[in-house]
Amino acid sequence: MQSSFTSSRILLPVRPWFIFFSLFVALLLNLLPTARWPAMPDWVALTLCFWSLREFRRVGMGWSFLFGVLMDVADGSLMGQHALAYVLLSYGATSLSRRILWFPLGQQALQIFPLLMLVQLIQVGARMMAGAAFPGLGYLMGPFLAAALWVPATYILLLPQYQPVERDENRPI
Repeated sequence: MQSSFTSSRILLPVRPWFIFFSLFVALLLNLLPTARWPAMPDWVALTLCFWSLREFRRVGMGWSFLFGVLMDVADGSLMGQHALAYVLLSYGATSLSRRILWFPLGQQALQIFPLLMLVQLIQVGARMMAGAAFPGLGYLMGPFLAAALWVPATYILLLPQYQPVERDENRPI
């Protein structure tokens, strides 16, 4: 018996408002005071990675740049560090999307971990080139937690796309 993650259920098309809503919620989660804790995941990066993998025709480098600039302004950080990191994340996720989506969710998390780590390394590298001190190894723990959250985040972000089970079971084969 297959789980709902690996089933052959047909998903409904994603609604554009839901993509924007999920990115906005991720931005709000990044703005919470807990975002300053060292091991907190970058919610915007995680959500952008998800949508760049699943809906690369709708969420691409333009949205990544926009949300990167919003994060730069909100953080009061070096202008462009989040934008650069998110654009490269989106490019990498889009480029690897066909390969990554073949794997089960647990292995997908292992595949996206380097992309999420790259985001953190680009951000810390940009800060250090501008003269900031190294924030410590705790700063690099966020991608580990974000990769661990890949499975529940995928489930939550795909919930609105699932058809009711009755309709899905009665479909012609």
